[in-house]
Amino acid sequence: MNIFRLAGDMTHLFSVLVLLLKIHTIKSCAGVSLKTQELYALVFTTRYLDLFTTYISLYNTIMKLIFLGSSYSIVWYMRHHKMVRRSYDKDQDTFRHYFLMLPCLFLALLINEKFTFLEVMWAFSLYIEAVAILPQLVLLQRTRNIDNLTGQYVVLLGAYRALYVLNWIYRYFTEENYVHWIRLIQTLLYADFFYFYFQSWKNNVKLQLPA
Repeated sequence: MNIFRLAGDMTHLFSVLVLLLKIHTIKSCAGVSLKTQELYALVFTTRYLDLFTTYISLYNTIMKLIFLGSSYSIVWYMRHHKMVRRSYDKDQDTFRHYFLMLPCLFLALLINEKFTFLEVMWAFSLYIEAVAILPQLVLLQRTRNIDNLTGQYVVLLGAYRALYVLNWIYRYFTEENYVHWIRLIQTLLYADFFYFYFQSWKNNVKLQLPA
């Protein structure tokens, strides 16, 4: 554990709380991609398969349970809550996220730390996480008008990835044979959104993405 990872974990946790706050308090998931939320549920499910087999620390166990529970709660709200699901823009959220899974699984089978079921699933979760934000970014690109909470959610996710890049750099120089180039790719996917978010904040106007 180092300061970059801790800050990244807290930023990630805060991003989930922001999204849950929006959905629970205003009973709306407008601007939120169900496809992205389903991919994140898959990420945490495949990454934390060791939850009941390997104990690392109380902090680690609690964080795993929080991310698993929150990801499935968001998916449930968007799919089954009678008020929230009405605000879901199914016609705009059409990214075929299932097509992302097979290439990620293929990569996980080829590139992993050890060819075991848990390690392959862990690698799969990394590759899926790298592209899980794509349906959300595509949805925001289509709708263009983005409310503050949704914008803050995506920015916090990007900040979490950026902090994990710093964690990667720190561990690269302090630990032997530690290489995770996938972290950098995850962060680069947010770059254009960060630019337009900063511009809207600087000019004090509502965030809009170019067509």
